Amino acid sequence: MPKNNPNTERYIAIARACLKAINDTAADSGSREDKIQAVYQAIDKAFQAEFADYRQSVAIMATVLERIASGELDADQAAKLARQTIEQKPDSAKNNQMH
Repeated sequence: MPKNNPNTERYIAIARACLKAINDTAADSGSREDKIQAVYQAIDKAFQAEFADYRQSVAIMATVLERIASGELDADQAAKLARQTIEQKPDSAKNNQMH
């Protein structure tokens, strides 16, 4: 993944979490299935942490869209609200680099 990609740090954090889980389970005396499950849980935890901002942004944007769609706002108010929401998105979302 190129260094200038805004998701490089996320990728590295997830990869490190996976490698740590693999290393941690290698020394465990648990079953193979338990070790695999521990790695899957580490992957899931890392993904959840790295994409929490996106989930929050999507929830905010959905609320804003619902408010605009309700017809409560005039065109100027709707445009202003949309601009304010766009300005608050994470930088990587602004650049359309979600993955």
